[in-house]
Amino acid sequence: MAKLMLFTAVVIAIFSHGASVDDKCAACNAVAEELELQLLKEKPRNHLDMRNRLNSKGQREGKVIDYRISDLRVVDLLDGLCDRMQDYTLQKVESKNSQWVKVGNFDNLTNKQEAKAHANDISTYCGRLLEETEDELGEVIKNGSLKAGEVSKVLCQTLSNHCNQSSETDSEAEEDDDADEL
Repeated sequence: MAKLMLFTAVVIAIFSHGASVDDKCAACNAVAEELELQLLKEKPRNHLDMRNRLNSKGQREGKVIDYRISDLRVVDLLDGLCDRMQDYTLQKVESKNSQWVKVGNFDNLTNKQEAKAHANDISTYCGRLLEETEDELGEVIKNGSLKAGEVSKVLCQTLSNHCNQSSETDSEAEEDDDADEL
């Protein structure tokens, strides 16, 4: 029984390590792209009226909060983001490089099982990324400094540090990460 449990633990450890995202910068940029799409699709909303109590004079008490700086806006933008990453998969661009692309229909792909595995990987990565940067990202959204066109820079360079300024530094960092794993 103990051998079976040990074997199961080893198998799980191997598969969970194998399911990680190798190029965190490219994956972060894909998450940022999806968040940017949500920003662009965002419709103007009314202020949030939190005046739901009446005072002794019969006047409403509370405050009115601008939707653009509200926690509700942060929740609206980030809620379901990682679920939408299930539509992405890894596609070979050159012999060594790959990029994350949004897939309309997984049935049209030659290797559906591998594509869905990549989709699960990036969805899991998205969850970890949001967990790491949730508070800072929420503040950036609320203070209005997250603009369309700058999401990737803010999320992937400033907040998570998954992308560096130069691609040369990225490749060196990946090689160092690979050497550390050995």
